[in-house]
Amino acid sequence: MDINHLQELIELEDTYWWHIAKRELVTSLLVENVLPPARVVEGGIGSARNLEEFQKLGYQVAGLDLLEDAVLQARSRGIDDAHVHDLAENWPFDSGTVDAVVLLDVLEHIEHPVQVLRHAGRVLSASGRIVFTVPAYPWLYGDWDEQLGHFRRYTKQLVRSQVEAAGLTIEWLSFWNAFSLPAAAAVRSYQRCFPRQRAAEFPRVNPLVNRMLQRMAAMERWCLHRAPVPFGLSLVGVLAK
Repeated sequence: MDINHLQELIELEDTYWWHIAKRELVTSLLVENVLPPARVVEGGIGSARNLEEFQKLGYQVAGLDLLEDAVLQARSRGIDDAHVHDLAENWPFDSGTVDAVVLLDVLEHIEHPVQVLRHAGRVLSASGRIVFTVPAYPWLYGDWDEQLGHFRRYTKQLVRSQVEAAGLTIEWLSFWNAFSLPAAAAVRSYQRCFPRQRAAEFPRVNPLVNRMLQRMAAMERWCLHRAPVPFGLSLVGVLAK
């Protein structure tokens, strides 16, 4: 992750609707599958806001990130078990000692994601789970993805093939963030027609729109816990050994 994008995360994760929605969705999936005080490891911790939330809920947390500034940020939030580490290398935990692994918008940044999934699977306990998110639809791939260092955007089929290659199984898989897909598609189309260099940042919205989008995300989350959403800007899933 670029240091400028990390700073943007630090500034926005407590207030911006997208970060709040993703954190609430993933936290609900984590609690649904693995109860505290389970041991949770997050790969690619960013601003460490998610780890802080997990720790408040009573989980034993640890984090790995390639960026030293991200690890320092985690420790400033009281996450002592945070380390600079390349996720493509063997993870520094004993086999079967982790109850849950969280990979939020991480796999698209990695050239060989199957290797990362294998490392995550190795440290998982027999009943452990991996909760992950990835951006959806390769046809949406654009400058924003390139600036963020994405190798790909995902289809359900690609998720399934990588999970199977890693020796894992899909417990649950769905699209999410369906309500913002039309706007994202329109923006990508406009950018292709009128290309210019832009900073990779989240589009700002006024407080009223921000609250409205949070409510829409909450409604979608309610639906997701009852049936998968058929389309959306991202994919979210739960994996098992």
